[in-house]
Amino acid sequence: MFSSKVVYILRYFDSTGLAESSRILLTAAGVEWTDEHPEWPQEKPNQPHGRMPVLVEKSTDGSPDFVICESSNIERYLARTYGFLPADLKQAALQEQVRDLISDVNGLFTGYVYCQNANDKAMLIAKFESLLDTLIETQTILLKNNGNTGRLFGNSLSYADIVSYGFYINIMINAAQFKPDIANLIKPKLTPELVKLISTAEFDPLTVKHKSKDGSLTAAISA
Repeated sequence: MFSSKVVYILRYFDSTGLAESSRILLTAAGVEWTDEHPEWPQEKPNQPHGRMPVLVEKSTDGSPDFVICESSNIERYLARTYGFLPADLKQAALQEQVRDLISDVNGLFTGYVYCQNANDKAMLIAKFESLLDTLIETQTILLKNNGNTGRLFGNSLSYADIVSYGFYINIMINAAQFKPDIANLIKPKLTPELVKLISTAEFDPLTVKHKSKDGSLTAAISA
């Protein structure tokens, strides 16, 4: 007899990075899951697309495990499975476009990190700042239009809330290893509405058990 209880494994490096929002989603869903840190690059050929993060949904009926990769794909699968994205496609698309904008901001910062040319690095960090401003403006408008409740959409924790919170954990704390002054660059840009979103997401009853490897974002903002 097979168990009906769903168990997950999330494979990623021992850091926040691209897996943080998935960790928050798994915690918020209240499911059983474990963090797994494969030896890298030794395990690279054994992962889908040779990339991480990877989500493994353990089989409950004897069939092969369900295995997927790519951070936003994992997030959306979990968000739909556990009700953090609405069933209505149009309403879901409004949240998913926030995630796609976050992806673009992340992409510019990643380009900055790996760029070796000083002039190109300066150009990339300028583009990063500009698109970050667009993201912050977009999130602030959504928060205001939703009554400044600390929620981007509706009156409960949503996919957009989770990925926004995960993004700021990663970019304000974890990214300091690549750009030590990153928090000083971002903190003055944060609006009161966005600070409230971060605090609301961090201390939501569904996410409060999530302990980021980088510590409390609310505390980092207040420091």
